[in-house]
Amino acid sequence: MPRSPTPQAPAAPASYEEALAELDRLLQAMEGGQLPLDKLLESYQRGSQLLTFCRGRLKAVEDQIQVLEEGQLKPWTSE
Repeated sequence: MPRSPTPQAPAAPASYEEALAELDRLLQAMEGGQLPLDKLLESYQRGSQLLTFCRGRLKAVEDQIQVLEEGQLKPWTSE
């Protein structure tokens, strides 16, 4: 029996806004109730990845704001 190809992991979003837009599309599709179970699980996993990405970006911005509020100017790095 031939094996199905291993699915590739989706690429990381280019920006916070792109991740948020993709997350919104996924939520709309999931809430529609028309997705098969395997696609629903895949969408949930991708949504979790996007949420983690967005939280990381927000945390980095919050950290930079905290630095600025303390009167120190350091370069912002997006990790």
